[in-house]
Amino acid sequence: MRQIVLDTETTGLEVSRGHRIIEIGCVELHNRKLTGSHYHQYINPERDIDQGAIEVHGITSDFLADKPPFSQIAQDFYDFVDGAELIIHNAPFDIGFLNAELDRLDQQYRNLGDVCTVIDTLLMARTKHPGQRNNLDALCTRYMVDNSQRDLHGALLDAEILADVYLLMTGGQTNFQLSDSDTGAGDGTSGSAQIKRVANPRPPLAVIKASAAEIAAHEALLETIASSNGGKVLWREFSK
Repeated sequence: MRQIVLDTETTGLEVSRGHRIIEIGCVELHNRKLTGSHYHQYINPERDIDQGAIEVHGITSDFLADKPPFSQIAQDFYDFVDGAELIIHNAPFDIGFLNAELDRLDQQYRNLGDVCTVIDTLLMARTKHPGQRNNLDALCTRYMVDNSQRDLHGALLDAEILADVYLLMTGGQTNFQLSDSDTGAGDGTSGSAQIKRVANPRPPLAVIKASAAEIAAHEALLETIASSNGGKVLWREFSK
């Protein structure tokens, strides 16, 4: 089964107010294993970006000024996802924006829901963890997925993190199987480039040994247990 874990960043929250996509990030799973194949593209939205959105993803109009409009990348993106099962957190948001972009074009692209099946991991998480926070950061904490590099949202990084979360939520393989080749990253790239998170070095755990006084107190407690239990102390049996 070919699955694509997908995320987008946008100029604002409401597609009905003309907001546009500015970044698409996708990573590929095959038989529940990450292949290393990905699609990543920044997009010039040809409109202003809400300040609130910039505070979330950090992408500015100046940065996007030399990036292609959606019309120039639509075919490459469509070819990458066509026929796959899409895995998206809060899928109606991303699918709504992507279909709105496709609808603006002269070519007769079918809506993504017609050419792909869609799994919404937000709905899945709400079913598995009712009454709890189920945004991506909360799920990372719950499933012990490293999101230490997620200071700002980024479509490709968020797609990679969501892939980890999805596989853990569904009880499957989370090992990376990435290619050694690198076709670039971050600006109109696709293929089998490595996707890496920067390691977060941690100091070794300290080993604190019991003092002589603590050992003596422990032995005294065991003797008290033994005297009230016919001389039997399970701790001593298991620690032989």
